[in-house]
Amino acid sequence: MATYQYDIAIIGAGPGGYVAAIAAAKEGKTVCIIERAAFGGVCLNEGCIPTKTLIKTANLFQEMKQAASFGIEGVDPAGLSVSMTRLQERRKRVISRLAGGVKSLLKSNKVTILEGEASFVDKHTLKVGNTRVTAENIIIATGSVPFMPPFIPLQGKTCVITSKEALELAELPASMAIIGGGVIGIEFAYLLHTLGCKITVLELMDRILPMVDAEISAMVQQRLQKAGITFHLGAKVKAVRDNAVLFEAGGVESSATADIVLMAVGRLPDIKGLNLEAAGVACEKGAVITDEYMRTNVPGIYAIGDVNARMMLAHTASHEGMVAVKHICGKQAAMQYNAIPSCIYLEPEVAAIGLTEEQAKAQCASVKIGKFPMAANGKSLVEGDTAGMIKVIADGDTGEILGAHLFCKHATDMIAEIALAMTLEATVDDIMETIHPHPTVSESVPEAFMAAFGKAIHTM
Repeated sequence: MATYQYDIAIIGAGPGGYVAAIAAAKEGKTVCIIERAAFGGVCLNEGCIPTKTLIKTANLFQEMKQAASFGIEGVDPAGLSVSMTRLQERRKRVISRLAGGVKSLLKSNKVTILEGEASFVDKHTLKVGNTRVTAENIIIATGSVPFMPPFIPLQGKTCVITSKEALELAELPASMAIIGGGVIGIEFAYLLHTLGCKITVLELMDRILPMVDAEISAMVQQRLQKAGITFHLGAKVKAVRDNAVLFEAGGVESSATADIVLMAVGRLPDIKGLNLEAAGVACEKGAVITDEYMRTNVPGIYAIGDVNARMMLAHTASHEGMVAVKHICGKQAAMQYNAIPSCIYLEPEVAAIGLTEEQAKAQCASVKIGKFPMAANGKSLVEGDTAGMIKVIADGDTGEILGAHLFCKHATDMIAEIALAMTLEATVDDIMETIHPHPTVSESVPEAFMAAFGKAIHTM
């Protein structure tokens, strides 16, 4: 029987990799983790955490400008401004503290840390610089990179950036065109507009945020349009020429000019330099193929997080890491993708889980839809924002919860209740019979389910 240096070697210390490493160490496994760039991965360094750090400042800036409506005197909205220098300093401090925390957690769990770029020599051997590492099992957790579409030519003197550079802006541009109306594009649109940048969003599809229920995404767009953001939907971008984005919409050629163009059309699995061929790992459309146990086609090699492109979310990567470790340890816990929440950090927030109304009606014979407007929620009125609603989708025959889509204050925290209910296979009745505290925004959740079955109390 072959002898290896480690039970498990993990490539990448992002939210998938470092969680898998700690989980494996707690199972008594000898673990090595390899990181080439920054501990915490994309999420911590150029994704979830830095964007939310900047959005926190944008939200506070907006609230301070509305101080008078809450009875606060002495705040001059015209005199308020945001220092991009100090904001960027705060972003760096937050990242540094959390990245340091990741390293400390790994060390305290006796995980061996190697810094450098890993590539496969064979299915049990990795090369890291001049060092070779052998392991019985290897977990690929290398994350993703921004997609720069080759079919959109850049002509002349352009200023095109990705989300990575957008997070590091030293100065706020006067205007920005954002190509892509998904989560990344819309969060940046909201953030930079709130700070004072003129924003134009160009989206190829006929609506923004395609993963969210169409009714909710329309409400979000309406809210952002009212705030002053311009949208071009069904817009096929042909090129970026100098400071203009050339596009076609409805058979008409147009252009949108801006100081900076943000390319936000998605991300690609990062498999560059891994030399997967040496281990025989199969890929499809640039992503590592995995099953429900996170196994690749090669026994002993697993792939988690963005690199398998199953669902590019940090919390998905973390859970996939734990599933992979459990399988390595002989436990048959499989990954379930039907109850993973997605969060969008606007103001108010958006959160979604499960099926949209359209998807549910295509898959289920009896569908019940329940809606509760935030205008009928006391806590939302107290907070000064009654925009949005909670929309829930259920099986009319069995009471199974099929999906939920929230556009309201605290949505990204509240969606966890629905995730738990769906994971435990709770029914609509279970939610309705759960006593929710008052006054809270969360008490609107059972109200929405009540509305689905004609039992609403606080709506007409």
